[in-house]
Amino acid sequence: MLASYRRFPLSDASYLCILTFLAMHAVGAHYTYAGTPLGFAAAELRGLTRNHYDRLKHFAFGLLFACPTREVLLRTSNLRGLRLAFATVSMLLAASAGYELIEWWVALVVDPHAAYAYLGTQGDVFDAQKDESLALAGSFTGVALRAAWTRLHGRCKPGRCSRGGASPRRSPRC
Repeated sequence: MLASYRRFPLSDASYLCILTFLAMHAVGAHYTYAGTPLGFAAAELRGLTRNHYDRLKHFAFGLLFACPTREVLLRTSNLRGLRLAFATVSMLLAASAGYELIEWWVALVVDPHAAYAYLGTQGDVFDAQKDESLALAGSFTGVALRAAWTRLHGRCKPGRCSRGGASPRRSPRC
């Protein structure tokens, strides 16, 4: 992000979404996802036995990266409307699936016997599929929220979009 900031700046909202996700990821990496205190507190409140912080993080990935992904696609492609929404959701689902595959391969290469502990499946053989489904649900939610925001606050006005001659620092509202 630092390397591309001058040539391809994103909106403040996109940077905030990325920062929020990275903070969640750092907390999960610090405690391990299965041992995150926030996940235990949520499990206790809802009467669950599993720590769902990992699942929350996957939903947050889809939700929080919908804004920057849509913004990059909007500025680098001719996609608009439903095609832009579909491409955004598809890219986030592909990234989530790719992450799950890489996580699995690394676990198998490093220590096949400890793979289940590393992956944080907590005994759920369908953990990867559920994680990807939550990322998909998060990306749908993020795209829907962005569409609702655009509908409530209007479309691009001439001279106010990044394509209309204003500062590229501002997010396009198209």
